[in-house]
Amino acid sequence: MRCTVFGTGYLGATHAACMAELGHEVLGVDIDPGKVAKLSGGEVPFYEPGLAQVLERNIAAGRLHFTTSYPDAAAFADLHFLGVGTPQKKGEYGADLRHVHSVIDTLAPLLDRPAVIVGKSTVPVGTAAELGARARELAPAADDVEVAWNPEFLREGFAVEDTLRPDRLVLGIDPQRPGRAEELLRELYATLIDDDVPFLLTDLPTAELVKVSANAFLATKISFINAISEVCEATGADVTQLADALGYDARIGRRFLNAGLGFGGGCLPKDIRAFMARAGELGADQALTFLREVDSINMRRRTKMVELATRACGGSLLGANIAVLGAAFKPESDDVRDSPALNVAGMMQLHGAVVSVFDPKALDNSRRLFPTLNYATSVAEACDNADAVLVATEWDEFKALRPGDLAATVRSKVLIDGRNCLDPAEWAAAGWTYRGLGRS
Repeated sequence: MRCTVFGTGYLGATHAACMAELGHEVLGVDIDPGKVAKLSGGEVPFYEPGLAQVLERNIAAGRLHFTTSYPDAAAFADLHFLGVGTPQKKGEYGADLRHVHSVIDTLAPLLDRPAVIVGKSTVPVGTAAELGARARELAPAADDVEVAWNPEFLREGFAVEDTLRPDRLVLGIDPQRPGRAEELLRELYATLIDDDVPFLLTDLPTAELVKVSANAFLATKISFINAISEVCEATGADVTQLADALGYDARIGRRFLNAGLGFGGGCLPKDIRAFMARAGELGADQALTFLREVDSINMRRRTKMVELATRACGGSLLGANIAVLGAAFKPESDDVRDSPALNVAGMMQLHGAVVSVFDPKALDNSRRLFPTLNYATSVAEACDNADAVLVATEWDEFKALRPGDLAATVRSKVLIDGRNCLDPAEWAAAGWTYRGLGRS
């Protein structure tokens, strides 16, 4: 099959490369010539394990190309995927849909034959129907243009696996306008469906709500255990042992029940906020008021981390040397959007600390966002003469650290484990002061 993918950021580039990996001919489209040039040369402009190999393999096979030309894209295929960003509006909770509308307004007038536009971006419920009406109004093909929604469920660090081996495929269509979307998507994903990946057909609003509901649930689970960790801190209980015990309950499960610095990144925070904003517009704001507390608990953990560091440094961070291990919002990613690690590093600098940050992949992005922080090229360099070491992102490299690795490097043996990924007993036995979120 032939298809296009509009937007070649994290979502679009991954989808384009993986559809080519499934054997299809794919044209990625972006208004940024620099991004198109990099991708055409086999260079992924962000870090995602395994994606560079998929990209290079399919460019070499002639199945994957990139362009800035909308007319070329309209002529290339009749199946078009929409994978542009939907960031949070500045100063508001709602999603900024400018990029989504721009694609429709530019592409639709070029559609002079039957076409299917399939959205993958996370959008407020009701967006797909609006885009469908707009596309039919602008397109020469008019009613022969169909808009469907096929939400993505990618985890950064596992995006290739999640695209090629997803746990489900969801397709939303307008039942009042039956068209070719289901037929085309079943053909496109035939390899996955043959491997027993569930294919769920829904209406448009349901498909739009699936992704944001999943993110809201995950955010709630993470904030729940972090709220419990605050109680653990007040009582001397250990939140990690408590989470282990809860995890044996099949109704609850252990995954995403890790107390610590909380969630960040370009999806969960902005998606739950946009969900709340849209619910308010629909008159259903009371249904999601709990998400405000979910968001509040999450942000409180960052302040708590700074408080732990302050107490560990004798009540003041002024002049203290602080090593922050981690800058990306999660391991196996270079994404620093709304990163708890960088947020904490910035707050400690504002309190007068000299902060040195190390991350295996996210240093370049961190420098652009927080240029005044110090950046190290290794763990040892970051921890040199440190008064406290903070583990803020649970990279395997940091989880593998042992007390002896840093003992001769730091000035004070103080470890603050923001991800509860190290063994408190081991570090305490080696003479370190260990502090963890929700751990005595």
